[in-house]
Amino acid sequence: MKSTIAKRVFFLTIGLLLFGSALAGTLEPPGPVAPTMVTLQQIYDKIGPGAGVARTGQTTCWDASGAVISCAGTGQDGALQKGFSVSPRFTDNLNGTVKDNLTGLIWLKNANCFGLRTWTNALSNSNTLASGACGLSDGSAAGAWRLPNIKELQSLIDFGQFNPALPVGHPFSGVQLDICWSSTTFVRYPDYAWGVFPYNGYVDYYDKALTYFVWPVRGGP
Repeated sequence: MKSTIAKRVFFLTIGLLLFGSALAGTLEPPGPVAPTMVTLQQIYDKIGPGAGVARTGQTTCWDASGAVISCAGTGQDGALQKGFSVSPRFTDNLNGTVKDNLTGLIWLKNANCFGLRTWTNALSNSNTLASGACGLSDGSAAGAWRLPNIKELQSLIDFGQFNPALPVGHPFSGVQLDICWSSTTFVRYPDYAWGVFPYNGYVDYYDKALTYFVWPVRGGP
């Protein structure tokens, strides 16, 4: 009796081992292991500081009368300098586009390709922009470009500068000091849309029937 039980246990054990081996398969890899490592730059490009808030660009402090003072202990923006920054801020792609290394957005290098346009025309001009126009040789097709929203447009502003209020050393051409349209409508008055004044970074809403400048963008989240 004991011998019969022992035999059954033995054959059951062998069966389980063979079954488990069949499920596990060989431990040898079928081929070279695919690369899994990515560079720090690839990680940066993917998640980058664009997930946070950018620095304003101010490094100076003032008193209530407008006189420059030491920033120490003031609690002003110039003292704290909170937020993200990158260097270089922009990369000229040499194909009519400029990459903002802070936000990952791709901007048209020529900030005044279309001249003055109504808001509706600004949307249309941006949506139909493609490689071969406005100095572009990036291979982009119609539909890739768009009119930036107000947050995107305002992200270009450096509040430590004026005339224009853009980061020092920016590679853009044709930057106008008058209002640039955004795609964002002013909800309270839907016949108005938000715009940015590149001279000093001022943001306000404007009648969509008026004519202002167009600065297309592509990419983003």
